[in-house]
Amino acid sequence: MSQTMQAIEITKPGGPDVLQPTQRMTPQPGPGEVLLKIAYAGVNRPDALQRAGLYAPPPNASDLPGLEASGVIAAVGEGVQDWAEGDEVCALLPGGGYAEYALTPAAHCLPIPRGMGLKEAACLPETFFTVWSNVFQRGNLQAGEIFLVHGGSSGIGTTAIQLARVLGARVFATAGSDEKCRACEQLGAEKAINYRAEDFVDVMRAEGGANLILDMVGGDYVPRNLKSLAEDGRLVQIAFLQGPRVDLNFAPLMTRRLTITGSTLRPQSDLAKARIAEALRAQVWPLLDAGRIAPVMDSEFALVDAAKAHARMESSGHIGKIVMKVS
Repeated sequence: MSQTMQAIEITKPGGPDVLQPTQRMTPQPGPGEVLLKIAYAGVNRPDALQRAGLYAPPPNASDLPGLEASGVIAAVGEGVQDWAEGDEVCALLPGGGYAEYALTPAAHCLPIPRGMGLKEAACLPETFFTVWSNVFQRGNLQAGEIFLVHGGSSGIGTTAIQLARVLGARVFATAGSDEKCRACEQLGAEKAINYRAEDFVDVMRAEGGANLILDMVGGDYVPRNLKSLAEDGRLVQIAFLQGPRVDLNFAPLMTRRLTITGSTLRPQSDLAKARIAEALRAQVWPLLDAGRIAPVMDSEFALVDAAKAHARMESSGHIGKIVMKVS
């Protein structure tokens, strides 16, 4: 193992072109950590927010972007018992995934699902941790309930549609084109709503309202989401692409007993993420092993083409996940 590694750093806040190749020292695992030799790194919206200067990494995390990856464990820190050098894993990362090597707590690693390659497995951690913790743990989605996910053709959306459908919910989704809507329906959505042509509020009200909505849009979607909920419905907010501020009438929240909650994954404690990983391994990984759900792949880029990968993501033309091949 070399003392130095290739990586992609954020040279300054800005657009995709600020992502530039660099050389860094290869990190060494501390207690409870593993060093992952990365095969593929997933590309996610928080990476672009960090690149733009809007999402600082947590204390002690790498300043390099990249929150998920797959590869081979190259070294283990003191006290690590569940994994050994040479094990193939996918992992949620605190940062640093745009590099040949990255550190992560051993408890945030998961096995490669049966029959799945490293490229597909690199798409799993960030989206599955996010969807499981927000839709099923925080949002408490139950079989038979009506679930609406916005951005249904995104990595989060394609994951949420499949998981909710296979676990017995009635799934609805929004997307920005007929092509994306067809993709959502092929994954199991009962109906996908092209938000450029149809009002999701009208659609959901005709169904009696959604029991749970997963939203990453924010802005003026928030009051519209509340109108779309059934009584005792829940809104889970995980991002705000249209902005975090909105004027809101709280009277319907009280009279219809609605719940608004939300979370972000990266700032949570290592223990909280480890507990999500445990739940995924017990309840979701068997579905992946059996091929009942699978990541939807959009495109692959080389690590040195990180700027192109970000441009693809920010064009919003993608359906599913974007990955970068590292080694």
